[in-house]
Amino acid sequence: MDALIAGFTVLVLILLFLGSGVWVFIGLLLVSTTGLALVLDFPPDRIGVILSKILFRSASSWELAAIPLFIWMGEIIFRTNLSARLFEGLAPFVRRMPGGLIHTNVAGSTLFAAVSGSSAATTATVGKITTVELKRRGYDEALSLGSLAGAGSLGLLIPPSIVMIIYGVLAEVSITRLFAAGILPGLLVAGLYSAYIMVRCATKPGLEPQNEDVTVSKARALLDLLPVLFLVGLVLGAIYSGLATPSEAAAVGVLGTLMVATLLRQMSLLLLRDSLMGAVRASAMVCSILVAAAFLSTAMGYMHVPQDVASLIAATDIGPYGLIALLALFYIVLGLFLDGISIVVMSLPITLPPIIAMGFDPIWFGVFLVLMVELGQMTPPVGFNLFVIQGLTGVPIGRVARAAFPFFLLMAFGVAVITIWPQIVLWLPSALFD
Repeated sequence: MDALIAGFTVLVLILLFLGSGVWVFIGLLLVSTTGLALVLDFPPDRIGVILSKILFRSASSWELAAIPLFIWMGEIIFRTNLSARLFEGLAPFVRRMPGGLIHTNVAGSTLFAAVSGSSAATTATVGKITTVELKRRGYDEALSLGSLAGAGSLGLLIPPSIVMIIYGVLAEVSITRLFAAGILPGLLVAGLYSAYIMVRCATKPGLEPQNEDVTVSKARALLDLLPVLFLVGLVLGAIYSGLATPSEAAAVGVLGTLMVATLLRQMSLLLLRDSLMGAVRASAMVCSILVAAAFLSTAMGYMHVPQDVASLIAATDIGPYGLIALLALFYIVLGLFLDGISIVVMSLPITLPPIIAMGFDPIWFGVFLVLMVELGQMTPPVGFNLFVIQGLTGVPIGRVARAAFPFFLLMAFGVAVITIWPQIVLWLPSALFD
């Protein structure tokens, strides 16, 4: 059967099974097995052999060990008062800027992203303090919620990032280089957010209170920031010094987080149990999706879908920038309906071959893909950051989405910038590792 017909068959199966509401990993398994049976007429025993080999290969992947560890690290932090300390620590440094304490959403999310690896965890941890404090102090609700929705998504881009680990495993590229590649684009997007907040508040003073009262000294603020800065330095220092791989650095980060929680006198058996259970649930979900995605990738390889899609795109002479524009639109549409991990694992077997054929660096494409996934975190009806903020504040999802829209546009502008100047992504990995 023609590979394009096979690709269309796979697409129909994906829409059918995932649209029926089944769990993502079950839907992917059903797509793969049905596709192999219908398109290639594989017997059940051969499909079972393929799946068993993929299960063994995925289960023995050392790189994937980082995922449950980074998730556990974020679960522990979420259950401590580090978010309150982060707010108190950042407040004296941003209060005199136009926008005042709204910048704690951006700066706090940027810092917390470096110890979390998860967009939802970053948004929830920073937001559980800032949403209450900014409302109490009289800041504009839309600007406050929108900045949190935008900045919270940086948890996927600034290392350590769970989505980057997944991309690195699936695309077979260096996770350490991916982590380095995400730093400057993450700071670029954070800078765009802060600049927008300053311009809005400078041109419309009513968006912030005029007599901000922040009594904490900068010396005391640095003490409040010390635990988070320690964890950032511990994890990233272990990776970029060459002393640890990302998986080993994740273990170091968990140990450091347990030490910080103990020193802050917040460690308890209840915290340990709840954080472990939360990490187990999230890790089981992520790893099961990864196994199913590897099976789907192998099935599409048997059907020659990626190679023929790459050949078709090359034959259309769409050009590199045309391909990127087409993929950007494709990922924005996917972001309306799917979560970030599902987007990466389902699309990568099809989109990566034409990207490489067009001459793009797979490290650069990893950062591009993460940014596109982050855009999906801010778009209804399945924008996870929007739901997190709705749960924290009770504000209707439509109002949260409207508040996030300017920050969606700013991140889209950031995507355009790194596309025009790819060295923003590639310079740091080259400087550190070449």
